[in-house]
Amino acid sequence: MERAKTPLDLKPVSEIKGTFFVPSYQRGYRWGRDEVELLLNDIYGLMDAEKEQEYCLQPIVVINDGEKYELIDGQQRLTTIYLIYMYLYKSFQGFFTKPDFSLIYQNRNGSKAFLEEIDLTRATEYIDFWFMCEAYKTIDRWFSARDKQMAAIKILEFFKSKVKVIWYEIDSGLGMDGNALFTRLNIGKIPLTSAELVKAMFLCKESESELEVQKQQEIALQWDNIEKELHDDSLWSFLTNHDSADYQTRIDLVLDLISNKADNEKEKYATFFYFDQQRKNAKDKKEWRTEIWRKIEHTFLVLKDWYEDHDYYHKIGFLIASEEVTLRTIYEDSINKTKSDFQKSLNERIKNVIHIGKNYGELSYEHDYEAIYRLLLLFNIESVRKIDHKAQRFPFDQFKKTEDGKVVWSLEHIHAQQSEGLNDRKQQKEWIANHIKALNTIGGNPLLVDRMEAFLQDDAARKEDFIKLQQETMDLLSERGGVDYKHTIANLALLNNRDNAALNNSVFAVKRDLIIEMDRAGQFIPFCTKMVFLKYYSSSEGNQLHFWGQKDREAYVAKIYETLKEYMSEPILLVREERQ
Repeated sequence: MERAKTPLDLKPVSEIKGTFFVPSYQRGYRWGRDEVELLLNDIYGLMDAEKEQEYCLQPIVVINDGEKYELIDGQQRLTTIYLIYMYLYKSFQGFFTKPDFSLIYQNRNGSKAFLEEIDLTRATEYIDFWFMCEAYKTIDRWFSARDKQMAAIKILEFFKSKVKVIWYEIDSGLGMDGNALFTRLNIGKIPLTSAELVKAMFLCKESESELEVQKQQEIALQWDNIEKELHDDSLWSFLTNHDSADYQTRIDLVLDLISNKADNEKEKYATFFYFDQQRKNAKDKKEWRTEIWRKIEHTFLVLKDWYEDHDYYHKIGFLIASEEVTLRTIYEDSINKTKSDFQKSLNERIKNVIHIGKNYGELSYEHDYEAIYRLLLLFNIESVRKIDHKAQRFPFDQFKKTEDGKVVWSLEHIHAQQSEGLNDRKQQKEWIANHIKALNTIGGNPLLVDRMEAFLQDDAARKEDFIKLQQETMDLLSERGGVDYKHTIANLALLNNRDNAALNNSVFAVKRDLIIEMDRAGQFIPFCTKMVFLKYYSSSEGNQLHFWGQKDREAYVAKIYETLKEYMSEPILLVREERQ
């Protein structure tokens, strides 16, 4: 059997040759009607595609022992292709030949002979035979529903020119255990990634020269170092909003960036195809590794330089976190730009992200949620960036942590004006208990506190009783007239949305106590949110700690403008909301 020159290649289906041995540790053939029809439809669909378009099947992974291939991954696809060849051979005898390869299933006696004959009367001998027969019948129905001869000619033509497999061949001399490799690829359902295939491409042995071996070792070491560095969650969260689980190997992020892979790209191995083409197009066929690797290494070093630069880190970090600008857009924009021009470009992009075309004071929680969210996110990030001596960095890794795939940060009212949606008795009790503490702290109405404590003990208390206590408490813990600014930016901050409804509908004093408690416990709180509840932006003159009043709101929006004025066209002017 002819041995492959390299262990990794794109191979037309028509060039698959040899004997393939399916070991007993694998399950048998199990493709059904849906999988078989999908494969045929995808291939036949190439008739309407552009001439240069190719269709690539999932990888075929084999161990080559010099006489046969141990088939590690791709058994279902390869068996189906074999059945297609056999159907055409049997249906058009004299016109088409049998496949150039054969399959042997270790745990199925006579599997090779059965596949060479496709005797449908033997379907009940083994479960594998039954599935193979059903797949064969599906192929027959598919061709019979079309111009059979035309479809046959086209399918075989595409097998020669357009339909390819990623051929991943491992020499048995490397001592790799087939069972262990199969487990790696299948049991955990962890397929080969584009990054692993690109890495294998670099490690393909094309000669025995000591220089080539040394170069391969250097690339392998540098590759692993880049992967290791990208496992720093601080760096990773700066570069992307994707959860780390979205990437089985993190270097894929860099490779996708270079290959210009679109987010909606359906071809799983598009990035590998790009680098394989780069290898084929390399000017110096002996130095293609160095040429391609320099590009990968340079790209990573650019990203790392941004991460280590205090200004780039925060400005680029905001643009990516805002989800309005992609890493690819920023990277392409940086090419051939001076540092000064790149800084100007980043500033312009930030301006565009927060631009709203009207006074920021007119923004409403109910109608402009995303715009306010982006503005407050920038306020937090820029506030940290501008701290003297660059002593702090905004922690994108903590900010982007998710729970069950959901972002935990949202816009919350600094001071709630009413408690909406507290119909649950448990939530009502929690709200009452929290506000008793706040009333006691400021020496509030003792009679009201007594009634609230009685509510906690009365399991028969009605919702109307809660609403009445709630309103009286709100009146005591709210500044008169504050309701006019309830949904404006002056009363909004970034808070953790995991907290229960009783907290989200609480007055400033209750939320302030909780923020302090969370801070003491070491829980991450966005910088400006913490400053708001600590009254950092409010003047000390005549300040009261337990209310969020007009002076506090004015000071808050003034600080937002002071921090962001290089990106904003005019100061924030508070506009009263129209009462309903």
